[in-house]
Amino acid sequence: MQDNNKKIGIHQLYAQDPEAADKLLWDREADPISRRGFLKKSSLLAMATALGANIPFSDKMPMGLIPTALADSTNAFNLSGKEGLIVLNDRPLNAETPPHLLDDDITPAKYFFVRNNGIPPVINQTEDINQWQLEISGESCQNPQNFTLSQLQKNFKHYTYALTLECGGNGRNEFSPSTQGHQWSTGAVGCAQWTGVRLKDVLKACGIKNDAVYIGYYGADTHLSGDPEKTVISRGVPMSKALENESLIAWGFNGEDIPHQNGYPLRLITAGWPASTSGKWLRKIVIRNKVHDGEKMTGHSYKIPCKPIAPDSEVPDHSMCIIESMPVKSLITFPKSGVSHPLKKSLVFRGKAWAGDLKVTKMQFSIDFGATWHAAKLAPPVNRLAWQKWQATINFPQTGYYEIWAQATDNQGQSQPMVVPGWNPKGYLNNACHRIAVQVV
Repeated sequence: MQDNNKKIGIHQLYAQDPEAADKLLWDREADPISRRGFLKKSSLLAMATALGANIPFSDKMPMGLIPTALADSTNAFNLSGKEGLIVLNDRPLNAETPPHLLDDDITPAKYFFVRNNGIPPVINQTEDINQWQLEISGESCQNPQNFTLSQLQKNFKHYTYALTLECGGNGRNEFSPSTQGHQWSTGAVGCAQWTGVRLKDVLKACGIKNDAVYIGYYGADTHLSGDPEKTVISRGVPMSKALENESLIAWGFNGEDIPHQNGYPLRLITAGWPASTSGKWLRKIVIRNKVHDGEKMTGHSYKIPCKPIAPDSEVPDHSMCIIESMPVKSLITFPKSGVSHPLKKSLVFRGKAWAGDLKVTKMQFSIDFGATWHAAKLAPPVNRLAWQKWQATINFPQTGYYEIWAQATDNQGQSQPMVVPGWNPKGYLNNACHRIAVQVV
């Protein structure tokens, strides 16, 4: 029997049918050519009332768009060593960082997101962590060896890089129809100073056979089922990525030990690709003569359709391609969305931008829902694969509700789409423009 009194939230309503939600909530119709919505006077008043201000560029607002001021979430949770993160799941633990907490040039440990697939290992305080073992083997390894953490630190040169890690599913909650998986918003990303040894130095010390094409990793985390025979996650990257200077076997995070939830005491870092390729609690690396086939390397895991598809389509495994370099993306990290700002005062705002293996070469912003764009000042990265700072100033033309949209462009000319990009079955790689709400009074 249908419950006519059942209530659903705005995110669920928009996820079911964004344009129908616009019609239901605001009685808004779309221009069939521009796809921008027309608000009747009464509908505009209803939306402005919900937002607490008039909307100067309401005629340029795309259909099916939840106003950012209504979409924000401020629910936080307590986790040892972390502050202000938003929990998505507790088994396994997954938590993201609100954009305004990513304003630091280098992400502090307390604000670095958590993405787990299983249960982290319990590290006994009496255990000599210097004896933590890492095995290097595989069919394309000439001289398999085991190294302790102490031996890695002693036998190989140390390197420190600022490296950006981002979950492949970051932004999943905006896809429509919705997809399975943790419903990340924008905060499954961070850029820390990682210290360790180059992966290529260790692999070369063990001998890389001529037929080597891939590496794979194994960690010490436990499967949710508790079955010790089940692998939680075992992903990898091609040899070309493994042999980059910035690919590390790391033990350091911003000059200290890696936080436990982020991989202590040893983690693989292959920045610019989905963070799932950067294995935590690292125990084993294998050099393969084929594409690694570990857990979450097969089926649809961390893959997207090789060619665009219609939403909600079924795609056979052979038509799916492994995600490699992450797409260009940016965040507004200051001010926090929902800020109130005086009309006669300029607003200085800023953020971060990154582009997987590439470099961001242009930043723009819009206050009229993407109808016009203005240049922002963009700084170069401190090193390859680090995110880049940007900043801009705006003077608002009148009081009311505004959204600031940020758009980055990489060195191959690819720009962030204004709305969610092409749908895929797992909800990966959403790099739509980030936006914040500003009330100008």
